[in-house]
Amino acid sequence: MSDFNLYAPEGANKKKRIVGRGSSSGRGTTAGRGNKGQQSRSGGKVYVGFEGGQMPLYRRIAKRGFSNYPFRKEFEIFNLVDIETRYENGETVNRESLVLKGLLKKASALIKVLGNGELSKKLTVDVDKVSASAKEKIEKAGGTVVLAGDPEARTAE
Repeated sequence: MSDFNLYAPEGANKKKRIVGRGSSSGRGTTAGRGNKGQQSRSGGKVYVGFEGGQMPLYRRIAKRGFSNYPFRKEFEIFNLVDIETRYENGETVNRESLVLKGLLKKASALIKVLGNGELSKKLTVDVDKVSASAKEKIEKAGGTVVLAGDPEARTAE
């Protein structure tokens, strides 16, 4: 016998269970579905959580608490690493430039800049949010941060 003869381990290959092939097959007549009722019929299924017509548990229990889901804001995140490689010295990082450079797919998305990486270029960052570490690194490199929702910052320019 050679080393390259492969075989499945014991019990790995099982014979398919064939049901409904007569009473002498061992799985004939009712084919393992019991005698009567919805479960024995073809197409007879009930949804998850069905309790036979009784009010299901998930509807009996009161809905409590607050969900922020309808009010949440999703931000597209950019790190300083991404900005450092794509932008030249003196450029402005804003929604339009991010779309032009292919970093931002949806122009309507909110933008947040995070401080992962280093920045060596003087850039003006005009976005919706900036993390504290990113703001510190941008200003250390000689750039400025303008937040989109901050009208005082726009008039100061």
